[in-house]
Amino acid sequence: MDKTFKQYLMADELISIVGKDNITDLDCDLDAYSLDVWWPARMWVDKGCVPPRPDVIVFPKTTEQISEVVKFANRNSIPIVPRGAGAGGLGGVLAIDGGIVIDMKKHMNKIIDLDEISYNVTAQAGIMQVDLETYLNDRGYTLNHFPASMYCSSLGGFLSCRGSGHFSSKYGKIENMLLSLEAVLPTGKIVSSLPVPVHSTGPSYEKLFLGAEGIYGIITQATLKINRLPEKMSFRALLFDSLHSALESARTIMVSGIKPAVVRIYDENDTKEMVKKVLGTDIDGGGYMVLGFEGFEEIVAAEQKVALRMCFDNGAQDLGEEPGWTWWKKRFNFYYPPYTLESSRSLYGVIDSCALHKDIENVYRGMKKAVEEGFKEWGVKYIAHFSHWYDWGASVYPNFIIENPPEDPQEGFELNNRILEAGLKAVLENGGVLNEHHGIGIQLAKYMRVQYGEAFDVLEM
Repeated sequence: MDKTFKQYLMADELISIVGKDNITDLDCDLDAYSLDVWWPARMWVDKGCVPPRPDVIVFPKTTEQISEVVKFANRNSIPIVPRGAGAGGLGGVLAIDGGIVIDMKKHMNKIIDLDEISYNVTAQAGIMQVDLETYLNDRGYTLNHFPASMYCSSLGGFLSCRGSGHFSSKYGKIENMLLSLEAVLPTGKIVSSLPVPVHSTGPSYEKLFLGAEGIYGIITQATLKINRLPEKMSFRALLFDSLHSALESARTIMVSGIKPAVVRIYDENDTKEMVKKVLGTDIDGGGYMVLGFEGFEEIVAAEQKVALRMCFDNGAQDLGEEPGWTWWKKRFNFYYPPYTLESSRSLYGVIDSCALHKDIENVYRGMKKAVEEGFKEWGVKYIAHFSHWYDWGASVYPNFIIENPPEDPQEGFELNNRILEAGLKAVLENGGVLNEHHGIGIQLAKYMRVQYGEAFDVLEM
């Protein structure tokens, strides 16, 4: 495909900022940067349709270069899309209106500092999460942020979507690990937040960048809390007669003040569909729970003892340590080929949400009813697990799956949107909040004002 005059003009200016070797408008590169893992976008390409493409991709080496690119885009009213590793599932990095994609992972991926006195690490936003964790592990530390996408996502991506990892119940989400950050504002100005997140001198404005997906600025580096590698880790699997009993046990544990690293509950369908397939368990029903603890050996033993007693009080069957450790060793297999839905041609989506303890089961059942009854003619499957438990509530992570979607791409896109809308409506009607850690993207943008109501005006100020 021939370059457009617009591309020639943009390239000439951008080369003067980042250098000739750090810019591309080759068709193969533009195609690669026209996707994330959002099903509609991938389906669109799979059906032979042309995806929305940026005009050019730049690979800045410094925060100052990013600042200059942003200023250039401002002067010429050119859209900008900051991009980490492109593993989001809601279309958030698609260049719908063309423009400039700023790739953060190629060069902006360095460790800046390791503070072994205050226990924190400073890294550039483009670093892959697995590389950051490996760096820390080699020195006896851990961030304790273990999202399913840690092998294919960047630090900036997690900050921009307020990501959660498998150990969130003990250590919180990425936002709870953040101490400070540096960002480039939409004007091109470079700003840094205060070195500590707890103070009384005005709002902690660094929080504005969390979950904003680049709207308020591009995060270029961040300082995060770290921990020593644990002395002891322990995992246990349990089976409950009902999902309700499993959820009640998890609630009891979390409100008691005990801090398990992992509380993960699979509903009956997810146990049959994924747990059995990935972990090799021969279980057909009930609520399947994985419970994990880590820290000093004495504390792990005490917390696990009390937590198990609470589970037994709700009728849990102890399946032992072996299936718990099997989950830990194979936990990422759920999200990569051959098991992941991305490796199939099924229509699928996630209606991730979170709610208070009193509402979480109603949110789950409301979505289940809306999806299964509303789209029965498509043979839809609804499978879900509960994770990211807190003392106030939890997250439910349901997938809808249609193994034989429409052949027509527009019909498939519209069906996807109808299912999501039905599920999201059920979330809000039952007291839930849309998405606990997956972000907004294109898919959810139109629902933000519905969720926030009049308070959305605060975000537009």
